[in-house]
Formats: sequence, structure tokens, C-alpha cells
Amino acid sequence: MSLFDITFIGVGAMIGAGVFALTGFAAGLAGPALTVAFIINGFVALFTAMSYAELGAAFPEAGGGYLWVKEALEDPNGFYAGWMSWFAHAVACSLYAVTFGTFFTVLAVYAIPGLSNDFVLFGFLSQFWVEKLVAVLVVIAFAYINFRGAEETGKAGVVVTGLKLVILAVFIAFGVRATLTAPHWVDKFLANPGFTPNGAFGIIGAMGFTYIAFEGYEIIVQSGEEVVDPGTNIPKAVFYSLVIVIPIYVLVAFASIGGIDVTPQLLQLAGVSGAPADWPTWKILGQLGELGIIRAAGQFVPYGVPLLLIAGLAATVSALNATVYSSSRVSFAMGRDRVLPAMFDNVHPEMRTPHVAIAISAVIIVVMAVALPIESVAAAADIMFILLFVQVNWTLVRMRKTHPDLPRTFEVPYMPWPPLVGIVLQFILTPFLVYELGLQALGIGTSNEGLIALVTTIIWMGLGLVVYYAYAQEKEAEQLEKETPTVITEQEPSEADYQVVVPVANPETADQLMRTAIDLARENGGEILALSVVTVPQQTPLNEGRKFVGDERELLEHAIDIAEDADVPVSGTVKIGHDVSTAILNTIEQHDSDAVLMGWRGRARSRDIVLGSNVDEVVTGAKCDVMVERIGGRIEDVQRILLPTAGGRHAELAGEIAQAIAHTTNARVDVAHVIPAGSSESDHEDALGVVNALASQFHDDIAVQTRVLEGDVVESIVDASEEYDLTIIGASRESLLQQLVFGAVPEAVGERAKSTVIMAKRHGSVRSWVSRWFRSKR
Repeated sequence: MSLFDITFIGVGAMIGAGVFALTGFAAGLAGPALTVAFIINGFVALFTAMSYAELGAAFPEAGGGYLWVKEALEDPNGFYAGWMSWFAHAVACSLYAVTFGTFFTVLAVYAIPGLSNDFVLFGFLSQFWVEKLVAVLVVIAFAYINFRGAEETGKAGVVVTGLKLVILAVFIAFGVRATLTAPHWVDKFLANPGFTPNGAFGIIGAMGFTYIAFEGYEIIVQSGEEVVDPGTNIPKAVFYSLVIVIPIYVLVAFASIGGIDVTPQLLQLAGVSGAPADWPTWKILGQLGELGIIRAAGQFVPYGVPLLLIAGLAATVSALNATVYSSSRVSFAMGRDRVLPAMFDNVHPEMRTPHVAIAISAVIIVVMAVALPIESVAAAADIMFILLFVQVNWTLVRMRKTHPDLPRTFEVPYMPWPPLVGIVLQFILTPFLVYELGLQALGIGTSNEGLIALVTTIIWMGLGLVVYYAYAQEKEAEQLEKETPTVITEQEPSEADYQVVVPVANPETADQLMRTAIDLARENGGEILALSVVTVPQQTPLNEGRKFVGDERELLEHAIDIAEDADVPVSGTVKIGHDVSTAILNTIEQHDSDAVLMGWRGRARSRDIVLGSNVDEVVTGAKCDVMVERIGGRIEDVQRILLPTAGGRHAELAGEIAQAIAHTTNARVDVAHVIPAGSSESDHEDALGVVNALASQFHDDIAVQTRVLEGDVVESIVDASEEYDLTIIGASRESLLQQLVFGAVPEAVGERAKSTVIMAKRHGSVRSWVSRWFRSKR
């Protein structure tokens, strides 16, 4: 598909039920300030759109946000990203289907003589069930269109999107004309009772309710595998679609509120009583709900009701088309990764489309369309999209660190602020959305649409938890073995509670790394997993790597012998992979390891790499404690250990490493903290508090002293390290803007110190905290 095709797919998804079915509801929440709500919503969406533009161009694959989150964040984040994305698009599609059914039946009432509102067909089919039946049929129709293939999908989207844009332009032109020519038209916006009748709550609630209208960029990136020049065209389509849609939304809101007059006939259609003077235009639009702008068009556009109904049908049809496409592609991608059953990965032999994924997605869409009211459907989709967008924004921040070499044809400026701002703004929307829609059963509001949406979200998330732990987690482990197969297992791992992985590749450093690992394993009552990786180029099948296994086996056996001589449990394995860091990370995850110890040979040459490409990716991606040892010389007998600290969990890990080594070597540990030259007595006292806090964690049989150094932090530690055999330093606690891999200070010390340096980084997961707590209680 071309840039034009995917831009129209995005526009088609955005100008769907969002503008036709939700404008009326949203006007009832925000009042005349709906125009502002749409502008701010566009601003909020822009932050996430930038994340999608960068990542969509770098990863032009079916799956979108699911693939990126899976790549960058810890499990089960990746699974949940796909699970939520699948459901969000399916629920959005059900919203469009319900809207289509409503518009279709209203058009039938308008066009067929003798057919009135509240009709009953064949004595049992009420208007409500006719709407639901039509919704089901249109979902089936567009599931078939998607089954026919992407080419038909693109053509259908362009045709219906073009039609509705023309009709909306007519609506806006007549609505703005009716507004500006009416006497006292300004009063509709500023009076009775004012521009923001429900205050900030109403504006933010309306933003959350209509936020689904801006999810079209998620659908654009789902097309990545079928787009010409995706690196260029995907970012363009994301921004072009927003530029087209936001002004249309604002103008539709302005024309709807300003162009109509409240009449007795309009009150009757809304099913309310009272005098027209008691009802401002924004409030009657809210009462009319999904038919709000349809009834408005009936007042100021010639043949406005049928014309807007046709546009509304076209809008929902194009949105249906886009969301059936995207929901099926997400489930297809999850099936391809085997976190959903393999049948989701089935591709039709003739049409070459994921027919099973399309069919199952269509079933979910139909169930939601029939079971839930339209407001709850919209809100449930909004909540899911907001949660997914939060994950995607954080993924962008992570990937700038973990994937520095991605082919980024578009880069978000001023990182990491845009995605972080997007996260905060989207979190703000959710509680306001649920509050404004009501939780009557809990004593909030006058309806339960918000409660239904919340319960629906909780049920789907809970079901996802069951699927992940009962099925997907095991399948992910099997997939990891396929990606980096085990060629040789010298010995099977034991059942120890603690395991440290030691990748060995350099005979000059293997002995020292193993000695450090022995001290750690012995201190924690654990074992060592020695790992060697055979790499083959991306274009070479993994099985071909078996030819080179013999080159790695001798070093692996030597490493195992060192641990066995020290009477420490040890196992060894050789993996084949296309990438060393991926093989190490997969091994850590497969064995649920507690720590990894890597060697480092010195400064990296690329400006995008801090310690070294493989080391960087393991440090930032490992789901365990990470230690990197830069060996400055042979240290057969460690007598003095320098332990710089600024406090925090990384420093605590450094202290645990120092204690493990000191128990073996009887070394003295000097805990040090650096303060600026000329610091006050109070600063000295604070520094003593920091070093004493860390010193207190050591066992009584360890000789521990404390020091307070003055001067530049890096210079002071590097100078002091010349007096010691070993320096152990924890990762620094710096902001996202300052942080590299371990932080500026540890990395500078590791580079400049002449003696051996170990840099330590504590894993931040709840599992790691719990496992450490249990070990400390034994």
C-alpha cells in the first residue's frame, strides 16, 4: 500500500464513530468547551503519535505496539500489550458496528413510508434487535473483506473515507453558516450557564470518552509489512492523519453546538420534556447521544438527516474495515509468537491472509456489539487504548537505551520528555472518563456505563493473566529455545535457589570471572551456569552453528573445572544465536537466573555504545542482577576492596559482592563516600551516615572501615582506587536524561581506574526483591 492508502486507513479509523456517534455524548459532558476538548485531545494524542511514528518506521511489522513492548519491557508486559491491543481494536470495532446498526435503522425509518420509530418486524423484532442484527451482519461483511486481502482493504478504505469527508465538509459549511448568521449565536457558547458548564471534570471526561477517535495511528503501523517504503511513509501517514482529523473534529463540534436551535420537535426526538428555553444546545446534543449531529444536520443542512446518516454509515464502515484489520493482525502476531495458540498463525493458502485470526476477532466483536451499551463499549476501548499507549511511550524511552542501533528514519525530539508527558496526560484521562460516565452502583453518578466499562476491562485483564500463566509463559520459553538452541549441556543445573550466569569468551579473563562467580555462588548457597555462545550471521540458519561448537567447548570445560575445584555447583551450556546479547538474555530468562557476571575489555568505539554493544544490551535488558567486571590486572589475592557509595539498592548489591569476595580472601573493605571540597561539617556528618548505613550490612567477621573523600566524585574514586586491589561500585541514581547504562560516575570509574573494577546493577522487579528477602530469612 502507498502513503495515500495508509493515510486514508488512519483517517478512516479516526473519523468513524468518534465524530458521528460520540460527539453528541461528549457535548453533554463538556458543553461548548467540547471544541477545546478536541484540540487538547489532539495535543495529547500527538505525544503518543510521535512514539508510534518512530517505532512504526523502525519495526514495520504486523503487531504494532505489541511487538515493541514485547521487545523492550519485562514479561508479562509484552503479552499484555498484545492482549490489550487485540481487545481494544475489537471493542472499538464493536462500537462502530453498533453505530452502523443504529444509523441504518434510522435511515430505514426515514426512507420507508409507514415505518416509524419503535417499530417491530414480524411481531418480535424490535428496533433495538434490528440494530443489533445489522451490526452483526456488517461485522461479518468486513471480516470477509479482510479475508480477501490487504489490497481490497486499502481500496475499500479510500472510497468510504473520501465519501464521508465530502459530506462532513458540507455539514461543517452549512453549520458554520447557520451559526454565524443566527442572532445572539455567541450565547450558545458563553451563556446558559457558560462555556464550561461542567468545569474541568467535564472537559477531561469528554476527552477520555472521545480519545478512541485518535487511535488511527495504531492501525497505520499495523500495516507496516504491506507498505511501500515504510520507514518514510509510516511517520508521514501518522502525522498527516492527525493534521486532517483534528480540525474536522473541532469544526464539527462548533457547527453542531452553534448551528441548531432547541425546538419542541427536537425535545420529542430526544425523549425529554420541558420548554426549549430550559435546554441549551449542548445539553440536548448529549441527550440525543449517537444521533446528536444527525438531528442537528436535519435543521441546517438540506436533506441533512439522510445525508449525515449516509456519511455516518460510510464513517463507521471505514472504521469497521480498519479495526477488523488491526485486531486480527495483532492476534495473528501473537499466534506467530506462540503466546496465543498456533491456529492464530494460520494463513489461508489462496488468499494468504490470517483467516483464523480474522474469524476469532470477528466473534469477539459480535459478542461485544450485542452485549454492551454503546457508551460502555466506547469507554472500555478508551481504557484499553490508554493502557496500551502508556506502554508504548515507555517502550520508546527504553529502546533509546536498549536498541541504540535501530534504523530510525524518524526520531522523536527532546527525548525523553515527549513520551513521558504523553504517559502522564493519558493517566489523567482515565479516572475522569470513568467518573463522568458514572458508577451508580457505587454511589457515583446517575448511570453505570463507567462501571460496566471498568468491570469489562478488569475481566479481560484477569482472563489475560490466566492465559499468560497457564499457556503463554510456557510457550514463550519454548520459543526462546528455538531462537537460541542449546547445543551442549555439560552438566544439568542443580535445584539451587541462586544462580549466576557467566558468559565466557576470552581465555584471558575467564579465570578471574569464574573466581568472582565462585565467591558469589558460595555466599548465596547457589550455583554457576557457565555459558558460551556460538554466533552465525542473520542470513545463516542456526543449525549451521553446530559446525563451530568445538571451538567453544574447550574454554567452557576449563571454566567448569575451575568451579568444580572450588567445590561449587556448576553447569555449562553452549548456545547458538545470531546475536550474543540475545542469546545471553534468553538464557537468563529460560533458567530464571538471579544474576549475570560479564567481562568488559574497555572503552567502546561507537558513540551509541557505552560499554560495548553486547554488554550494553545485557545490562539494560536482563531480568536479574547484573555485574560487569573490568579486569585491570591479575588479582590472585585481594587484600583491600574499595566500596564507593551514594546509597540505594545498587550500592547494597555492590556491598553484597564485596562481602562475598572478602569472605574468601579475608580482604578489608573500605566504604567511601565523596563530598565536594570545602564541604561543611553538616555535609561530613551526612556522608558518615551514608557510609555507616552500608557498612552496617556486613557480617561481623568482615573487616570494614569507612572513609569520606573530598573533591570531584570521579577523580576522587579513581585516585583512591590506586591503593586497592579491587573497586566495586553500584549503578548511580541519575535521571533518565543523564543515565547511560550504569550511570556516568560508575562508567567513568570503570574506564579510568587502573585496578580491577566491578560495576553492579540491581534488578528492580518485585520477584527479585521477594527472592532476596526469603534468602535473608533462611
